[in-house]
Amino acid sequence: MPADASVAADLLAAARADADRTVELRRALHRTPEIGLQLPRTQALVLEALADLPIEVTTGTSTTSVVGVLRGGRPGPTYLLRGDMDALPVAEDTGLDFGSENPGVMHACGHDTHVAMLVGAARLLAERRDTLAGQVVFMFQPGEEGHHGARFMLEEGLLDVVPEAPVSGAFAVHISTMFPTGTINVRPGSMMASADQFTITVHGRGGHASTPHMSADPVPVAAEIILALQSMVTRRVDVFDPAVVTVGHLEAGRTDNIIPETALVHGTIRTLSPERRADMVASVQRVGEHVAAAHELRGEFVRVEGYPVTVNDAEVAAQVTEAAAVLLGADASAVMPQPLMGAEDFSYVLEQVPGAMAFLGARLPELDPATAPGNHSNLVVFDEAAFPAGVAMYALMAVQALAG
Repeated sequence: MPADASVAADLLAAARADADRTVELRRALHRTPEIGLQLPRTQALVLEALADLPIEVTTGTSTTSVVGVLRGGRPGPTYLLRGDMDALPVAEDTGLDFGSENPGVMHACGHDTHVAMLVGAARLLAERRDTLAGQVVFMFQPGEEGHHGARFMLEEGLLDVVPEAPVSGAFAVHISTMFPTGTINVRPGSMMASADQFTITVHGRGGHASTPHMSADPVPVAAEIILALQSMVTRRVDVFDPAVVTVGHLEAGRTDNIIPETALVHGTIRTLSPERRADMVASVQRVGEHVAAAHELRGEFVRVEGYPVTVNDAEVAAQVTEAAAVLLGADASAVMPQPLMGAEDFSYVLEQVPGAMAFLGARLPELDPATAPGNHSNLVVFDEAAFPAGVAMYALMAVQALAG
């Protein structure tokens, strides 16, 4: 259903009027970041923020997740809005007066902003609950940064939290300094990549550095494997179904005059389709094992399965683009020309229900797009002026889905 201009204007005006509370919660979260699946302080702040709203709240058993259900004035479907809550093991160097008080931990990916904006949307929707035909599920999720938090919540029955009307659609906002502040950026189909980790352990035979012929040196073999992986990608992968293989960790030996027994190659595989993902996992394994074998050493391959490809439903992505144009103006609504090779565990939700993730631009206007610190940087600063757009976008997607 097309976005109603008067409804969109009302939501944006309400989000702007409530901006101080959104900023206040965001800053409280930013000061006390937590990592992983257990976020007790963050959970407490969320529960406190929801306490006065007509929302049925439950908490997770395997994680410190929070699920809220807002029931509308009439029966109807159930729509899910998601905000992730965890931080990163990054030492903050922004100089903000509300900077992290937890040494070595920072909300460098902006999940504090997601939580605050989702709470803001919950307030807006609660005030308009009588106009909704159905239910809104608010998904406050820990453990997005590599800990599969969404999967844990799904296993605990997230989509069936309203038994008579299981979740039938979903939407998430992710903040980013890649885009101009206050813009909504989305695309149909593959939005973000799958992400798998791998290790290739090259098993050789240690010895003295002065007599390498009496050893089986794994170090040059590991180096050859790394170069072979890059050649494999450029020569075998279709550029229209891309893959990225990056080795970020190489470890071998402890001193200069000893040939180590093993060398470790540790990296990541990123793809945009299930078929390319399976092919690349097999290819990385083959290169590692066969290059090692060519030198009469053994290559041991281990894969740690990460997040699937994040795939936006084409119809929902179109709804996001249209709604953003009505809400914020045509110039603030953009279709991304290509996906990002980062990964997202909202992909688990989108595998089960049609939905979309959109990026909310929050790059400070005075910053150069080419050099502005990005997500995961120790220097990243998100423009708080973008928050009302995110709050209203969350709310508008739910209002459209439950218009009756």
